[in-house]
Parts: sequence; structure tokens; C-alpha cells
Amino acid sequence: MSEDLVQKRQNVTLVDHPLIRVKLTQLRDKETSPMEFRAILQQLAGLMLFEVTRSLETKSVMVETPLMMEAQGHTIGKPIVIVPILRAGLGLVDGMLWMLPEAKIGHIGMYRNEATLQPQHYYAKLPELKGATVLLLDPMLATGSSSVAAVSELKQHGAEAIIFVCLLSCKPGINRLQMAHPEIPIYTTAIDDGLNDKGYIYPGLGDAGDRYFGTI
Repeated sequence: MSEDLVQKRQNVTLVDHPLIRVKLTQLRDKETSPMEFRAILQQLAGLMLFEVTRSLETKSVMVETPLMMEAQGHTIGKPIVIVPILRAGLGLVDGMLWMLPEAKIGHIGMYRNEATLQPQHYYAKLPELKGATVLLLDPMLATGSSSVAAVSELKQHGAEAIIFVCLLSCKPGINRLQMAHPEIPIYTTAIDDGLNDKGYIYPGLGDAGDRYFGTI
């Protein structure tokens, strides 16, 4: 499959902003401590959210201002459900909840078998997904195996509108997710060179879960 495929797909949004570039550089730095890594990861999630929700459906409402005047405004049109892929996806949740405190939270638990590089499913706890906008979170889109499995899980539970949000991605992972679920929009802050022989994105930022939780 052509490595240029990712540039031709319309469902990949590269979220680019000076602050995102700076904070992503800090995450890549091996000298960044777990405490700093956690804070920056949450900040990046909040910055990404503005672009991720740009096309969010709203509906009109009327409110009364302190001047006893009516003003037309907007409210979110559909429920929002945030679903991190455990465990690293947890690092993106708080940064998004700051702007979406009304969102419900679901969890999908998967870990990668280091021998086969395939996802092992161990947990799923989800609210009602039908009719909701579901934000599926994972810092890394590497081989694409976990994201493909997680999207399939969400669909089995009734999800109809899913957006995949990651910090780092690479062409193999994007291609695999789009081959399995071509309708799913992907939002990322960088598309890195590729994967090493252990299935890690390079140059990447290491294992996001280990760096976030300090388990290196």
C-alpha cells in the first residue's frame, strides 16, 4: 500500500498551532518528568478539543440576560461521551472535561501483547452511546490494532458518530484504521515517520502510558 495514502484521505485532520508544536516538543523530550508530562498532555488535549469539536452540532435556545432582555444562544445538540482507551488514554480526559464538564465517560481497557503486537481486550464500561458524539481517545496511533478494536467495540454498543483523537500517529496506523473504519475522522497533532521493530512510533515520545504514570 502506498505510503502517500494518508495525504490523499480526507478524514485526517492535522491539528497545527504554535502552542501545540511547543508542547508536543516538550512531550518528546526524554528529560520531561512524569509530573510535567501529565500536565502537558492534559493541556494538549484541551488545545486539540477546539478543532475536534469545530463541527459539533448545536441547537438554538433563548436565554434572558441580566438586562431582562432575551438573547438567542446555543447549546450542544447531542450528548457527548468521552472514551479513553486504558490506560494511556486517561491522560487526555481531564484536559477535555475542563471544556466539556457535561460529557459522560466510558472506558475501554486494552493492552498490547508485546510478542504479537495485537491488542488484548480486558474491560469495557460504557454509557448509552446511541445518538451521542463519541470521542475515542488514545495518545498514540501506532500499529492501529487497538484503535480498530476499540472502534468495533463502540459500534457493537450502539455508537453511530465516533471521532478518534490522538496526539501522535504514523501512516501505517492511520491506514489500518481507515481501511477497517473509513468513516471515522482522525485528529492528530503529528504524523511521524513510522514504526520500529517493536511497533513503537518513531521518533515518537516513547510509551505514553509509562511516561504519564511514571512506570518506566
